Amino acid sequence: MIYTVTLNPSVDYIVQVNRLNLGELNKMENEMKFPGGKGINVSRVLHELAYDTTALGFLGGFTGEFIADSLDNKAIQTNFTPIQGDTRINIKLKSKEETEINGRGPEILPHEAENLLQQLKNVTSQDTVILSGSAPPSLETGFHQIMIEKIAASGAAFVIDTTGETLKSALPYHPLMVKPNKDELADFFGVTLNSQEDVVYYGEKLLDLGARHAIVSMAGEGALLFTRAGIYHGSTPKGQVKNSVGAGDSMIAGFTGKFRETGDVMEAFRMSLASGSATAFSDDLAEAGDINALLKEINITRISPIEGKEKT
Repeated sequence: MIYTVTLNPSVDYIVQVNRLNLGELNKMENEMKFPGGKGINVSRVLHELAYDTTALGFLGGFTGEFIADSLDNKAIQTNFTPIQGDTRINIKLKSKEETEINGRGPEILPHEAENLLQQLKNVTSQDTVILSGSAPPSLETGFHQIMIEKIAASGAAFVIDTTGETLKSALPYHPLMVKPNKDELADFFGVTLNSQEDVVYYGEKLLDLGARHAIVSMAGEGALLFTRAGIYHGSTPKGQVKNSVGAGDSMIAGFTGKFRETGDVMEAFRMSLASGSATAFSDDLAEAGDINALLKEINITRISPIEGKEKT
């Protein structure tokens, strides 16, 4: 089973206004509501690709009910921890430019946090847990660390998609995969990345710090895969980008699902790139047919071996 954990889910309320006039009455041209949160996005794409998944996290209030009902209607398995507070709403305002207004998230009470931690005792060495996104401000500092320690004790593999100190503290536990984008990689090491050679240098450091695999996405420049066997560049297909939300989550879903199925890191990388691109070309998260149609358009090139390191 692939579990996803979303500590701060949301209802993503997408509003389209053809011409936004600040300080005046504006009328919507279109609106959409989706269950949001990075881990939830991953579970949705995993389910679309027919991989077994269960979504975990905190849900509460009428917004939480919307998310639970939406996933249930898609037959996506969930086991959310109920909370007293209301799950947040994130507003995505699409006009000439795209503007996001994200909610802070509800207060998580101590017993609610403990209930989620107890769920992680059920994972086994046959499972993979994906930890995606940030935590609500009310959760204690180091909550990700506590989760990782429980996952590591179970023998399960884990993938983490977060940044900063949370990512730094996770790397010694040897995550199966980490996936910063180019800007996040620069922020993590406190540097400016001026070339692909810079990205290669600092991407390799993620392995030195403990990651088993790393993917660094670079928007239209494709992505780099770092393994202990070598470094690979994957191209992204050409298409009209419609959606900036969920492409990275789709990459994680594609990689994790295919790697668990085959153990082939190159095929997992190919599926990752196709999944991320298909979502970028869609109004919502990608459908399986669109993902599979892009697989043949992905070109993967070996850049260099990493000397003195064991092969995957």
